[in-house]
Amino acid sequence: MASTRRQFVLGCLGAAAAALSTFPRAALAAGYPERPITFICPWPAGGTADVTMRALCVAAARQLGQPVVVDNRAGASGMLGMKALAGAKPDGYTIGQIPISVTRFSQLGTVQLDPLKDLSFIARTSGQTFGIAVRPDAPWKTLKEFAAAAKANPGKLTYGSAGIGGATHVGMEEFALAAGVQFNHIPYKGGAPALQDLLGGQIDALADSSSWAPHVKAGKLRLLATWGEKRTQDFPDVPTLREQGFDVVVDAPNGVGAPKGLDPAVERRLREAFKAAAASAEFIAACGKIDAPLMYLDGPDYEKYVAATYRKETELIERLKLKELMAKG
Repeated sequence: MASTRRQFVLGCLGAAAAALSTFPRAALAAGYPERPITFICPWPAGGTADVTMRALCVAAARQLGQPVVVDNRAGASGMLGMKALAGAKPDGYTIGQIPISVTRFSQLGTVQLDPLKDLSFIARTSGQTFGIAVRPDAPWKTLKEFAAAAKANPGKLTYGSAGIGGATHVGMEEFALAAGVQFNHIPYKGGAPALQDLLGGQIDALADSSSWAPHVKAGKLRLLATWGEKRTQDFPDVPTLREQGFDVVVDAPNGVGAPKGLDPAVERRLREAFKAAAASAEFIAACGKIDAPLMYLDGPDYEKYVAATYRKETELIERLKLKELMAKG
């Protein structure tokens, strides 16, 4: 009898301990969020990703009932911020933008994380309109003239990008490979400083998402090509790379994620908030200003997209010899 009573008491204590161990986690999910959320943007303030992500965060904050504060962690082609995001506490109070280039950098070894093992995926939000821009006084009126000049002067023409191994660098190198030319790549910590150097005459061309758009519209820059599947709404007279004979397409969608290990209820709350934010008037307007296509996917589908992109990057790394390019700097 005493033994039975003892087993009963121990069983009750065990059940109580188990309930107490899950209580803080359940309480966190039920009351989430109870304070401001940090959103890591891995690019400098003022760039296209920063502008659209800030609009997205304003709309998400309205859904969540707490501020979503943007923290710019620029450097290493977006990977400094990515590393900070993956290493944060998975409590829902640190989230951030996921550059799709993490699928490439993780394989190149420049960032020590596995995107499919170390990140939670909340939403894919929008694509980017990439292009090649030059100053209006440049001698090249068309992309073919620019490519011909590069062929006549191997390694002399300079272009700026948001960093080594990023979408703009890789896209430009894909174009160079297709055109049979060699450029002199000047990497920056983001598109914004590269744009300023193009405007100031320090570089010959800029390969970037549409930071150049307002300057092209104002006549301060000339757009030689865009990189999407089709011409953009804002620049219908500018042909794509593919239209001009170079079989290259780059869109590099942005997304929102968090460290791996989120409470499922917290993750669900974030997915709901960012789904609404991606459809908000302010986010759509911010994307419209830079001609960025809306490309929303919910978390599970976004994760599948990242996995498929990871597999494609394996082949691209080999074809472009990216490890050798990274070693050269």
